[in-house]
Amino acid sequence: MKKITVSVLTSVYNTDFGLVKRALDSVLNQDFQDFELILIDDGSDNDSETQLLAYARTHEDKITYLRHANRGQANSINRGVINSVGRYITILDADDEYKPGHLSLCLEEMQHADLIASTTETVVDSDENYYVPDKQDPSRMVHVDECILFATLFGKREVFENIGFQQQYGADVHFFELASQTYRTRKVDLRSYIYYRNIPTSICSTLKREQLTVSA
Repeated sequence: MKKITVSVLTSVYNTDFGLVKRALDSVLNQDFQDFELILIDDGSDNDSETQLLAYARTHEDKITYLRHANRGQANSINRGVINSVGRYITILDADDEYKPGHLSLCLEEMQHADLIASTTETVVDSDENYYVPDKQDPSRMVHVDECILFATLFGKREVFENIGFQQQYGADVHFFELASQTYRTRKVDLRSYIYYRNIPTSICSTLKREQLTVSA
């Protein structure tokens, strides 16, 4: 089996193909090229399958395409871990993107940690979009820089193999907290992950609207 340094996992469920392509292109355009990209179609039913599969075929030297019935992002990423071969594992949300040096910067941090989460370059339409529901108290909003963000996780393979994701809000924080009990974990300030908080259909945006409705 070919040895790979980094496995990038992306779960897709009904995300507009234009956004998915932007995300995948940003991986293929990294200055560090020893990676594989595992694309997990989580049962999309918006006719994106044909486009996703065609894209994967065009880049089959880098991309592995998986599809299953809808089971949620956490479970999809867990399946991606099982099917990956990289020494290190990381994630990319289907509607975000990497800056060209993202993987290189994350790899440098592995000298000091087994698992990292990083700050992001966050794209918003208004200042309120910098805030997301707190894991402990969803009615309370916290700045994204204070959060552990799912797709900024980057770490050694054994961390992801030994600690799976649970299908729940705050799965990223739960994963990071469990890892911290056994492994060296760090929150780092990289800003090399572009996090689009101005997409109204994102999970955080949807939950935030729900919490504001309940509060009102």
